[in-house]
Amino acid sequence: MSATVLIVDDEKHTREGLMLALEEQYDVFLASDADEAFSLMESERFDVVITDLKMAGKSGMKVIDRAMKLPQQPIILMMTAYGSVETAVDAMKRGAFDFLTKPVNIEKLEILLRRALQSRTTEEKVETLQQRLDQKFSLEGIVGNSSALSQVIDKVRLVAPTKTTVLVEGETGTGKELIAQAIHQNSDRARRPFIAVHCAALASNLLESELFGHEKGAFTGANERRIGRFEAADGGTLFLDEIGEIDASTQVKLLRFLESRTFERLGSVKPVKVDVRLVAATNRDLNDMVKKGTFREDLLYRLNVVALRMPPLRERRDDIPVLLHHFVREFARENGLPEARFSADALNALQNYRWPGNIRELRNFAENTVVMKRGGEISLYDLDERFLHTGTEAGEGGSSDSLPSKNPLSMEENEKRLVRNALLQAKGNRTQAAKLLGMSRRTLHRKLHQWPELDVR
Repeated sequence: MSATVLIVDDEKHTREGLMLALEEQYDVFLASDADEAFSLMESERFDVVITDLKMAGKSGMKVIDRAMKLPQQPIILMMTAYGSVETAVDAMKRGAFDFLTKPVNIEKLEILLRRALQSRTTEEKVETLQQRLDQKFSLEGIVGNSSALSQVIDKVRLVAPTKTTVLVEGETGTGKELIAQAIHQNSDRARRPFIAVHCAALASNLLESELFGHEKGAFTGANERRIGRFEAADGGTLFLDEIGEIDASTQVKLLRFLESRTFERLGSVKPVKVDVRLVAATNRDLNDMVKKGTFREDLLYRLNVVALRMPPLRERRDDIPVLLHHFVREFARENGLPEARFSADALNALQNYRWPGNIRELRNFAENTVVMKRGGEISLYDLDERFLHTGTEAGEGGSSDSLPSKNPLSMEENEKRLVRNALLQAKGNRTQAAKLLGMSRRTLHRKLHQWPELDVR
């Protein structure tokens, strides 16, 4: 679909000449004065408005002002025979994309139009991506409503608008980076960079250079100056995951940054000042590391201004059904597959499973379920054996009194699983399933009459 262009000029030969030059590539409309342009802008949506400055009646500046009030603002190009630096500056301040002098050079105008439209396309793509980020990392978008998670979200609401350093603690897979991104996305830094560094993934001799950058010749192989992650995150947020893995030298430089908001690149003594909000995360006990002498106590104080503890999934059992539904729907949509459903017994077993890998493990389970099961209801007998050992040790995730006392691996349950698996393997063929089980078809028929929920036909 061609871009729509409105040409506003009180000189007939100028506006018609421009139309002849542009109409093969664009859908062109003409207005002889500002009032006619206002009327057209109310009834049509324009991608570009090209307006003269000096016209009978209202000036081109009024056209700019009216266009900038539209719900979908067009790109505006100002043209005039009375060009001056002051006029150009005023037009740009009001919202014009660029400035042309008359008589208009058609080749220059066409280049300018292409550049302006490409710029608008890029802006729209960036805005779309930003809206997706806002939605994905909004606090309302965080899945779960357990009291343990609600406490974290309440703290995020308070801390996000500030510049305060935050330490996010929690086991692997609990969503620490998601919370860091939510803090960034709900702050006034949301349109600035969010840079994540996974400290354990970098060797200690590389981490310092990665964070703070280096000058040319700072060490063997440093053939050019390199900007570090702190400078890349200027104006935004730097997320340091697994902060407990950084070595003593990097701890010193990080402490200095938190005290002065400056640092030096490797190979330089010139301080570099940046405006960076720091969010750190760890799955280790930093207080224990301080006692052992492997982590600086003064650095811990600087990092631990506000501490957020991400609860493990075993402390968020009420969120498991909601998370499962969310991930199953997500993966079904991504893969063009039907959504799986979980029976009450299966859901109960999944809620009572300990999920040592936390949300990351649950997410992987949901993806596997969508891809391998291809819809339908997931019963207790479809679950891997690991989900059937649902006992909980006292002191972790609530008392064991809250869990079912029935042993899910009773002889009857094991027999049901064998029958169910044989029927699945035989694709519902009872004769073939009976052979796999080493029983007669009549015996299998009797068992299916007793346990009709096992029949996969």
